[in-house]
Amino acid sequence: MVLTACGFAGATTPTSVASSSSTSSSSSTTSTSSTTSTTTTTIVVHRAPPLTGVVVGLDPGHNGGNWRDPAFIDHRVWNGREFEACDTTGTATDAGYPEAQFTWNVAVDARNVLQHLGARVVLTRHSNGGVGPCITTRAEVLDRAHVDVAFDVHGDGGPPGGRGFAILVPVRDAWNHRVVGSSLRLAHELRTVFHQATGMPWSTYDGVDAIQPRDDLAGLNLTTVPKVLIECGNMRNATDARLLTSGSFQREAARAIVLAVFAFEGRRPTI
Repeated sequence: MVLTACGFAGATTPTSVASSSSTSSSSSTTSTSSTTSTTTTTIVVHRAPPLTGVVVGLDPGHNGGNWRDPAFIDHRVWNGREFEACDTTGTATDAGYPEAQFTWNVAVDARNVLQHLGARVVLTRHSNGGVGPCITTRAEVLDRAHVDVAFDVHGDGGPPGGRGFAILVPVRDAWNHRVVGSSLRLAHELRTVFHQATGMPWSTYDGVDAIQPRDDLAGLNLTTVPKVLIECGNMRNATDARLLTSGSFQREAARAIVLAVFAFEGRRPTI
């Protein structure tokens, strides 16, 4: 019997097993007769999607409605080391394309692919028309969900002459001390696949070799799960802005996140 495994997402492979039986009648010098019957059994084999059992946290930075409630987003929250604003409106390109829209698009694209591949995805917000939540709440949502890996998705508002992406990683503190090492490993995996998938260069102004430790961000200070924050490019740079506002680039950025999950989890990518 040969069983052939099938693809994921509920695909099936039928395998046929044939059995035969023969009976012969008595023979004489004048005639010989035989009867043969065949029974076919179909065995259906299911293979689980490749990211089954993995829980991924996605935090698309800011929110499209934050500008409507400055009192809320400006109130101070404790980020693990100091007080900072609950959130901000984020940056934008010179043409007015908002960071919140970019981060939402990338997160939704990544969520859709991850779910198709069998992962469970936890989002920190569920639309681009609301206000908040605060950065501390976002960290808490992902911590309480016990995600296996998490990504804070952003676009930077850097100097107009600067280009490229940077990955921010946590600095050891009372909350994140168990995941600082694994977060740095995640950063290295993401750095490789993000450049390969999008063609975006390493940042020319932030970090060393596109990786920058930060101890002033609630999402990194308060994390208890492996997490990085990626600034996918500089929205204030004209070259980067053309990429960041492109749907194809956003889809490739999402694909890079998915590939980083595969690499971090030690699983063979299927996209």
